[in-house]
Amino acid sequence: MEHLRQDFLKAMSRAAATVSVVTTDGPAGLAGVTVSAMTSVSADGDAPTMLVCVNRGASAARPILDNGCFGINVLAASQQDIADVFAGRTGAVGPARFDGLAVETLSTGAPILDGLAAFDCEVQAVDLIGTHHVIIGAVRAVRSDETGAPLIYGMRSYLRAEPA
Repeated sequence: MEHLRQDFLKAMSRAAATVSVVTTDGPAGLAGVTVSAMTSVSADGDAPTMLVCVNRGASAARPILDNGCFGINVLAASQQDIADVFAGRTGAVGPARFDGLAVETLSTGAPILDGLAAFDCEVQAVDLIGTHHVIIGAVRAVRSDETGAPLIYGMRSYLRAEPA
């Protein structure tokens, strides 16, 4: 089984993905975590829907679930430092991860960071699959920047998107 896990991790490192910070605020507190497992589910229905996967051991997992809202903040290529803070690589924890950042709220109260795009979501469904919460949210507001390129993670490092 360990061989399969290592093969899986190696193969997944080749699947480059945008880097996002998932944030929340409310009665359970202010929290955020860097993720690469984020995608749209549907643009149709009562509201567009998004999906994020958050490790159940992440300090932001319980606050996201308890607050019932989250922001998906798609980082620009120039925001590697923010990705590192929310990934826990700098030692900052809890609300200290937001120190010095411009934050706004749109609809749910989840913190929205400056960046390439943001989706303000209300939790609709949660399923624990192995070590991760798969969280589906109804999009309540969106913000996007018309300039810039996304920060990408692949091959176990940050990458920058280049036009073809």
